[in-house]
Amino acid sequence: MAYATLHDRLRGPIATKVGKQLGVKNALALPQVEKVTVNVGINKSKMDSKEMHAYIEESLMKITGQKPVFTKARIAISNFKTREGNVVGCRVTLRGKRMEEFLDGLLSYAIPRIRDFRGLPSKLDGQGNYSIGIRDHSIFPEIAAPDAKQIFGLQIVISTTAKSDKEGMALLKEMGMPFRKEKAEEKKVKKPEAPKPEVKKESEEVEEEKVEEKVESEAENTDTAETPESDTPTES
Repeated sequence: MAYATLHDRLRGPIATKVGKQLGVKNALALPQVEKVTVNVGINKSKMDSKEMHAYIEESLMKITGQKPVFTKARIAISNFKTREGNVVGCRVTLRGKRMEEFLDGLLSYAIPRIRDFRGLPSKLDGQGNYSIGIRDHSIFPEIAAPDAKQIFGLQIVISTTAKSDKEGMALLKEMGMPFRKEKAEEKKVKKPEAPKPEVKKESEEVEEEKVEEKVESEAENTDTAETPESDTPTES
């Protein structure tokens, strides 16, 4: 059985399922992946060298199949010790066939190689776009781990034509994006607990009994003091 590429599935079963979920019959109105941006931030002293820049550029070229461009700081930021014109990142923007091939490799080979993987967070940016943070670039099969000079992270932004997060989520799920499953406990609505009857402690009951006895004793003494003495005639 021939392997169905993401290119074929986006125009076949994925489009059909997304259309049914969203109630859209016109194929041109369905959300599509517009572009994918892969970016590596260079803000550490150990990454800010010509040798490291060359390695990052070479690695991104292997992963994406396209030559990346370096981005430079437009303004100086003293808190980050960044001067105007310093290299702050390396970026690739993918479209068309290369974009689909990259996403196919990401979903089929790279993400399954993440250690202790428990799913991706299912939060979009409010406009149907999705961002993924990868800590180890060597999860991509194009990078041989023994040859990796230094492990670095990268950010992948998937931009879609979706008008809402609902449309974007429907598209990404059908593409096979392994989102993290919500816990069943979070879905259940907690019912308000009935107030528990107050249980008096033994010490409190003993104190109450002592107080009652004291009150009764004082009441008896008061009655005795207020009773007048009887007039008894004395014998002469």
